[in-house]
Parts: sequence; structure tokens; C-alpha cells
Amino acid sequence: MASGRQFPRDAFSLWLQAPLVIAMRCHEMQMAALTGSKQDTAEMSRMITEKMAAATESVVAANFAVAKAMMTAASPSATARAVSEAAIKPYGKRVRRNVRRLAAKKG
Repeated sequence: MASGRQFPRDAFSLWLQAPLVIAMRCHEMQMAALTGSKQDTAEMSRMITEKMAAATESVVAANFAVAKAMMTAASPSATARAVSEAAIKPYGKRVRRNVRRLAAKKG
């Protein structure tokens, strides 16, 4: 299991960066609509497929964390923390990658 600070740090990072990704994507779509250019369908498809993949990975990771906690007879609070960390990790990974990628497009 990760350190005690891992979950709060990941949750705070996700809380800050997810709206940034949404804003950057909305801005791209708005500019495409205003200029009459073809919208980036690849980015829209990517939004959907990434969300489906992250949700699937999150559910699997949370289930493995529950199974591991049951095998080790972990306390309820340790189990909750492990499941939470496992569930949020796939989302955080994708959001951080999107922030870097979308910010690089602008530069």
C-alpha cells in the first residue's frame, strides 16, 4: 500500500487538474465551432474511450484491493483507504497525461 499521504495528494491533484482538462478541451471545441473548422473528432473519441478505460481499470483495481484486504484481514479503515487509492489512481494517471498533452498543443 502507498504511503499515508498518497491518497490525499492524488485526490487534490485530480480535483485541480480535471477541470483544467475539461476547460482546455472545451476551448478547443469552441474555437473549432467559431472558426468553422472541422472539429477534432479524434479528441472527442479520445475523451470517451479514456473515460471508459479509466472506469474499467478503476473497478478492477478496487476489486483487487478489496480481495487483498479480505485475504490479509485488514482493518476497515485500511481497507477503505486501499480501495480508494486503487480506484482513484487510473483517473489521476490519465488526467495528468492529458494536462501535459493538451498544454503542449498550445505551446
